Amino acid sequence: MIRVFLLLYILSFTLMAKGQLLLGMESPKYESRAVWLTTIGGIDWPHSYAQSSRTIQKQQEELRTILDQLQQAGVNQVLLQTRIRATTLYPSSLEPWDGCLSGIPGKSPGYDALAFAIDECHRRGMELHAWIVTIPIGKWESAGCRQLRKRYPAIVKRIGPDGFMNPEKAQTAHYLADLCEEITRKYDVDGIHLDYIRYPETWKLKVSAHQGRQYITHIVETIYQRVKAIKPYVKLSCAPIGKHDDLARYSSFGWNAFSRVCQDVQGWLRQGLMDQIFPMMYFRGQQFYPFAIDWHEQSCGRIITPGLGIYMLDPREKDWSLDVVTREMSLLRQYGMGHAYFRSRFLTNNVKGIYDYVCHFDRTPALVPPMTWATSHRPAAPTALENKQGILSWQHEGRAHGDTLYNIYASDKYPVDTERGEHLIAAKVRNTTITLPAQGRQPWFYAVTATNRYGIESAACQQAPPPPHPAASADMLACEGRWLTLPSRPSDVKENTLLVVEDAYGRQVKVIPWKGERTDVSMLENGIYRLRSISATGRSHHWGFFRISR
Repeated sequence: MIRVFLLLYILSFTLMAKGQLLLGMESPKYESRAVWLTTIGGIDWPHSYAQSSRTIQKQQEELRTILDQLQQAGVNQVLLQTRIRATTLYPSSLEPWDGCLSGIPGKSPGYDALAFAIDECHRRGMELHAWIVTIPIGKWESAGCRQLRKRYPAIVKRIGPDGFMNPEKAQTAHYLADLCEEITRKYDVDGIHLDYIRYPETWKLKVSAHQGRQYITHIVETIYQRVKAIKPYVKLSCAPIGKHDDLARYSSFGWNAFSRVCQDVQGWLRQGLMDQIFPMMYFRGQQFYPFAIDWHEQSCGRIITPGLGIYMLDPREKDWSLDVVTREMSLLRQYGMGHAYFRSRFLTNNVKGIYDYVCHFDRTPALVPPMTWATSHRPAAPTALENKQGILSWQHEGRAHGDTLYNIYASDKYPVDTERGEHLIAAKVRNTTITLPAQGRQPWFYAVTATNRYGIESAACQQAPPPPHPAASADMLACEGRWLTLPSRPSDVKENTLLVVEDAYGRQVKVIPWKGERTDVSMLENGIYRLRSISATGRSHHWGFFRISR
């Protein structure tokens, strides 16, 4: 899988110029790019039931295909709906299986879907966050709600046909923390993602809004303490209402996190209870931009990844035009925020061309921003990086610890600048070798860094520059930095033959008439170039390489 992605990365250079994307915006090294992968009713996945070995494989292959598409779109965080409605995607000691996997609520699909999804995401260098739907527990007679209210009747409340956990009961916080602890202990998740961590909008609040916020905050605190005591690098995040509160110049029109549903999310950021937030900003225009900037200004240095309502592009929804979302993405990148897509199916189905756009906008990989507030420890750098017949390998003393990952960088210039996002070709590699795609005669240099689970990188280990290729050395043309000495034009070559200069990626960078003894190449950057001729009939001939080194 990494090999396929590296090949896509190298091909993407044909669409780039001097590190700038065609869309006119530099590709950042650090950027959260997330997607919600919804499992309730199988609306994103799965679309078939696992009831035999054959159908298990079919269900798993469908997820692999989705993850391949997400990887190619630059996604680095998958929020997988894991607790659905008091039901789960894994064998839980607390709640029954959800029916989306086997087709029968409470019945095992024959495999651990959460463990499978984690392995597949990690194989692609993506994080997996267990998405926990907290307060809603489904229809009153559904399997999850029925079991929970029989075991803990005091913490379940009915509103119309639906059941909800009561945030005002202390046991609610402990039960949800038990669930998050179970997942954190049993699975190699990268995050616990809390959804609907608020009062339902249909709840008739009988306490003050301030007291209501204290109840919700108590749940968050309890979960935070439980998760961090086990694995402090696991990110705790939430998906709040997209507008924190009314702003001085812009009204939320009664739909906000703080005043309406008692989510003090900016307070959680100040208290350090959240590592990342994914505000559900499924709005446009002045209901989006000022509120997004407000989240950025109140981030307290944590990761802000606004959720984009790409489902609104669907003609059956609001039928937004594509540029509504693309303008929002540009603003978020301008302010150094990430972006998340709701939901996976609308992205991979390429509704109104959103997938095509994302593949251009996020055409090079990005790292999830590091958790610098959690640790300052920097891993030791890898050593002995070498490329033997397309196998890149290195050594590292931290490999034995199990929580060390590796980021791979590539460039046609030495040393590789690992601070530039466009040089990143693979993230969070778990082995100390990777297979590189075939590159022909292109001169590439590599670097590797170690990273811990907090995302803190080591210094780079650079691959030693190889000696000049014998074939290239034999036909090196003279170039003193500004002037390239041209080959003597044979008598049988016609006057209208042109000389073409190509860069290390085979891209045409300069075309010159074949006249005189030399030509000015001062506009070219340092590197290795190829000179060839092309006749009026299209016949091409290789004349040699030249190096610019000023």
